[in-house]
Amino acid sequence: MIDALFDANHWLVALTTLILVGACVLLHYEVSSVLSHLMRRTAPTRRRRFLGLMFGLLAAHVAEIWLFGLAAWWLVGETGGTVVGAALHNGLDYVYLSAITFTTLGYGDVYPEGPLRFLMGTESLTGFMLITWSASLTFLEMQRHWNDQG
Repeated sequence: MIDALFDANHWLVALTTLILVGACVLLHYEVSSVLSHLMRRTAPTRRRRFLGLMFGLLAAHVAEIWLFGLAAWWLVGETGGTVVGAALHNGLDYVYLSAITFTTLGYGDVYPEGPLRFLMGTESLTGFMLITWSASLTFLEMQRHWNDQG
């Protein structure tokens, strides 16, 4: 247990996780702010406004998944961490691992071991929160539209 406190690999994973969570939350905030602003000021039709909102939020989530996936790929190489199950050969395989983690779909064919578990566990919580944030924003924008119609 004490050895884990002084293990440089654990600190590298923790620091990388902290940076990624911060980057994803900031990215999501900025994208949400821009999309919310655009919903009020542009797009002459309701269809365009809501499609822009949905595709914008989806793009933000995909970018966040890619950030975590590429970081996991890098950390496996740097820390000697492992992913058990189906063989992961390239960055896209790690993006898949990230997607099933971010969306809290869960592990079936692959799962992390060692210090990488901290990154993946934190990604799951972050993904859940950001997806909920997107759902809340979508609801608020739809409610605003319904109130304008009634």
